[in-house]
Amino acid sequence: MIVMKFGGTSVESAAAIERVAGIVKARERQRPVVVVSAMGKTTNKLLAIASAAVAGKREEYLRQIHDLRDLHSREARRVVPLSERAGLDRFLDENFQELTELVKGLAVLGELTPRSIDAISSYGERLSSYIVTLAFRHFDLAAEHLDSRDLIVTDRRHTHAAPLFAETYRRLAAAIPPIAAKSVVVMGGFIGATEDGVTTTLGRGGSDFTASIVGAGIGAEEIQIWTDVDGMLTADPTILPGGHRVKTISFAEAAELAYFGAKVLHPATVVPAVEKNIPVLILNSRRPEVTGTRIVAEAVHCANAVKSIACKRQIAVVNIHSTRMLMAHGFLHRIFEIFDRFETPVDMVATSEISVSLTIDHLERLEEIQSELRQFADVEIEKNQAIVCLVGDNIRYTPGVARRVFNALDGINIRMISQGASLLNLSFVIAESNLRPTVAALHGEFFSQLDDAVFERNEAVHA
Repeated sequence: MIVMKFGGTSVESAAAIERVAGIVKARERQRPVVVVSAMGKTTNKLLAIASAAVAGKREEYLRQIHDLRDLHSREARRVVPLSERAGLDRFLDENFQELTELVKGLAVLGELTPRSIDAISSYGERLSSYIVTLAFRHFDLAAEHLDSRDLIVTDRRHTHAAPLFAETYRRLAAAIPPIAAKSVVVMGGFIGATEDGVTTTLGRGGSDFTASIVGAGIGAEEIQIWTDVDGMLTADPTILPGGHRVKTISFAEAAELAYFGAKVLHPATVVPAVEKNIPVLILNSRRPEVTGTRIVAEAVHCANAVKSIACKRQIAVVNIHSTRMLMAHGFLHRIFEIFDRFETPVDMVATSEISVSLTIDHLERLEEIQSELRQFADVEIEKNQAIVCLVGDNIRYTPGVARRVFNALDGINIRMISQGASLLNLSFVIAESNLRPTVAALHGEFFSQLDDAVFERNEAVHA
């Protein structure tokens, strides 16, 4: 068995779903289990509906619900056989009636809770997975739909629930293999449920995580993440077009890149795959002939020191200074206890005896954190910063990498730098306004020559 995950752009329309059916049909002998995201920007539209309801904008949220139903009905009818149309209409009627009642309840309450966010945002994957199942049948694929909420069991942390792996794996192993022996299994990503059946979500981008969980639970041969890019590249194409495709990369390197901003992969995806030693492939549903990027357990020999450059934008640097803490123990504990209490993760840290600088990318509770810190320290906040992260297993074995970075960035101010916490990355902070020239300079420095066994060269010239 293999797991094939298709993102929102891969199932955004009837034409896209038809492409997906062709890709799956070509791999039918491998007994695929298909995990799909919501169609296009459906999750954003659902959250907009919820916001309009809470704001009391009745006409607006009713219009948005009507438009969303129209989108799903219009695209589905182009790929669903006539014999399934009655079932499709009944399914859409039931789900959109249920959604409308839920949204009306929000309008009455005037409050959007994490539990109600999960309930509303779950409809995208519930709709898309059913529509894709019917479409597969239209394209001569035997297909069966499974509700992910019956299989992915989570805790109660709504909007970013954590799977209860033992029970989830038990359910997956019991339910999927018997069906996959005869039909393509189709499931929605991103969603799950608590042990007592309350709908939860794994967080934005969680469909990748679902695919990895399913792959681990059924002992899949490989997990394929189908998206709209050719694989992992040597630079973020939204910052620097023309990066080279990375053919093979280790789990550890991929995890670093994902955490530090490589949007092609959800950071949590690799965890179940690593534990079960299942290869993960990043592939392009619009160019299925491209072999993509293969993520494997062990580092692959590479002549280049760096495999890729990742970036995190909209970073804030928090500078904490207190002479009262000179020679006093517990300074760091006191600081990080505050960030823990406000559930705000920290990316990078630089310390001295009386000062700590750190970076965060979740700014929602920054004012509260700042207020707590100011009870015992001076605090300065620098916003509009970016983290640039060079990742490669060879960084730990290659002398002079930092020197090459500083030489390449002559004239660009580096605010913080970190190497050592992970032996395979070198990270630093710059002003976000300097991001593109920084990435361009580093890409020219580290990828002017390529190991052809690891990279597929893109001959495009950087503008």
